[in-house]
Amino acid sequence: MRGGAQLIVIGTLAGSLFLAIVLWKISTDLVLLPKRDPALSSDLHPQGEDFVKKNRDSEGEKENGPQEFAAEDCAVSQRYPRKVHRWCGLITHYAKQRDLSPNLVAALILQESGGNPDAYSSSGAVGLMQVMPRDRLAAYFLCVNGPCFKDRPSKTELFNPEFNLKYGTRMLARLHKKHRDLREALRFYGPMDVGYAYADKVLAIYDAHRQ
Repeated sequence: MRGGAQLIVIGTLAGSLFLAIVLWKISTDLVLLPKRDPALSSDLHPQGEDFVKKNRDSEGEKENGPQEFAAEDCAVSQRYPRKVHRWCGLITHYAKQRDLSPNLVAALILQESGGNPDAYSSSGAVGLMQVMPRDRLAAYFLCVNGPCFKDRPSKTELFNPEFNLKYGTRMLARLHKKHRDLREALRFYGPMDVGYAYADKVLAIYDAHRQ
């Protein structure tokens, strides 16, 4: 019995030692595994890398910097002053992309900034189409859920003529789609608390210059 008991004790000790070695090996291997950098891992996004790439582009438009537009692409009336007409290629491109009239966008630009890409209003609106940015003066406009324009681009971005036109025409197109009426869309695009006065001014310019 004593010999059998000794064998049991030795077997138990050997088993414990083996288990300890196995656990040590496993823990060592885990520590040595390379850590994945979340910043480099596309599969951390639930829909993968393709989803992330698509959402870097606004509505399918790739941000490849300023684009050149040929003079023959111009669809803005020659009746507009030169300071507005010089943006003809950009106006035509983004207006048509949004199913808007290039002459209507030109009318809005004439009313808003006179064609000056550096225009900055006393209320904080910026650039050709006088879009409110998220920063500077516009940051002080507060709504129920915080700053009214917190999701807008920065002032610096909106001073870029192409970016301003791209963003402004998208805003106008969305308002037109929502209200299904051009006058109504312009009313909401313009200053608050002026009724239809702003919309009627833009439409008057549009009618006068598209002839």
